Amino acid sequence: STVVHPLVLLSVTDHHARSVSRGSHKRVIGVLLGQDNGKTINVANSFGIPFEEDEKDSKTWFLDHNYIEGMYEMFKKVNARERMIGWYHTGPKLRASDQEINELFKRFVARPVMVIVDVRPNTVGIPTDAYFAVEEIKDDGTETRKTFLHVPSAIEAEEAEEIGVEHLLRDIKDSTTTTLATRVEEQLASLRGLQSRISDVQKYLVDVAAGTMPVNHQIVYHLQDALNLLPDLADPAVTQSFAASTNDQMLVVYLSSLLRAVIALHGLVDNKSTIGRAEIEEAKEKDKKKTEQEKKEHSAKSGGEEKGL
Repeated sequence: STVVHPLVLLSVTDHHARSVSRGSHKRVIGVLLGQDNGKTINVANSFGIPFEEDEKDSKTWFLDHNYIEGMYEMFKKVNARERMIGWYHTGPKLRASDQEINELFKRFVARPVMVIVDVRPNTVGIPTDAYFAVEEIKDDGTETRKTFLHVPSAIEAEEAEEIGVEHLLRDIKDSTTTTLATRVEEQLASLRGLQSRISDVQKYLVDVAAGTMPVNHQIVYHLQDALNLLPDLADPAVTQSFAASTNDQMLVVYLSSLLRAVIALHGLVDNKSTIGRAEIEEAKEKDKKKTEQEKKEHSAKSGGEEKGL
């Protein structure tokens, strides 16, 4: 498996933002640094390299390997533990020239890992895909061919990196967002990711049916396993169970709505009662003040008449 650190993602995104104009489909390429213990590849750092390719002719490309050697020597002086372990590009998919570029990187590392980083802002899920170049042996015994084997990748960080990334993203996160809204947002992002994966599967099956792509039995087996897990919706018992579960949930929602309406009505009645009592008290207070004022005026008038006599 391949572990990619957040620092690498930030560096690749910055490299792409500085090198590619908005709206362009060009990609950028760079070197990955880290450790490879044979089981797990730890991608801890990276640096970009000059790269140009003809968008119309995939066989025409230029990569400055002298620049790679110079930069790697400088990085070794800073951190000798970080070795060259592979390369990256911003695809966002595999390209026809990837095999040739991978062969060039074998000059520097025997088993280079290739990581495709999807820098598009609408990306859902993990934005990395890791691959190794392998020799594919065909079932019919014909000549083998080189292809890329996909390996699992994950995003992990050390404590210092987590603190740094948190500070960088602090201005982006909305602290006023409620927990419910956050959960709905996460579920929506998950559904978008699922839709994207299903679209990729559909495109692959269409290409296989059209004969533009060879059949990969391993992929077909995995698809069959996934389809076997789906419930048989034509079974009346399953349909009845789904209907009963849905009705139970809708009943809870209905009761919640009724309870909310009763509480709102109770609050309205209570509010009107409070306002009514306040108005009565205010009227009594006004009458009391008016009576006292009349008494004072009457007393003053009576005193004036006595003095006149």
